[in-house]
Amino acid sequence: MSELGAKKSGGLSRRDFLKLMGAAGTGLAFAPFVPFGNFMPNPRQASLEKVPVTLPDGKHANIKSFPVNHAEIITYPATGDSALDAEAFRKWQFIRLPEELGGSKSDPSALRAYSMICLHLWCLWKYWPDDNKKQGECPCHGSIYDPSTGTAFEGPASLQAPPSNTLARLTLEIDSDGFVFIMPPKFDVHKNGVIGYGRFA
Repeated sequence: MSELGAKKSGGLSRRDFLKLMGAAGTGLAFAPFVPFGNFMPNPRQASLEKVPVTLPDGKHANIKSFPVNHAEIITYPATGDSALDAEAFRKWQFIRLPEELGGSKSDPSALRAYSMICLHLWCLWKYWPDDNKKQGECPCHGSIYDPSTGTAFEGPASLQAPPSNTLARLTLEIDSDGFVFIMPPKFDVHKNGVIGYGRFA
């Protein structure tokens, strides 16, 4: 079919196809040099504030009533938009440690809040308070996390070099009435970590 025939029938001529492929190739060649990060939200630049730890039932977490060796899923930072708040990267395991790891204390050392994004392939892990386990476990490939440090000690995430073997963590504070708050985090590998990438312990 001639180029004219191709245009009349609505098809793409060979010349137009080659032009399109050339443009796509040029775009892909320069894509690594485009500062896409300038157009996306940057956690380091976000103006985050001290906020209460809100449990799934809507209550403000309190050290006086939150059980030892127990975990709940919390959302941070919450937006109030149900679709945005459902994103996996906003989900954290809020844990009160077992008694043998200091969970019976009434200060922030009894608590942890780790990103639920597993450091291996970004599945969602869960804390198991079972007497024999008391650990975080990813159901996808079996990475297991120490609840006191957030560091993987079994499975594929444990084989990754730091910082990619330790979960991102929120800094918590407890007021005089026992209510728990999340302090404004600095998301980098030397402080709270980077969600999905990890932190240095």
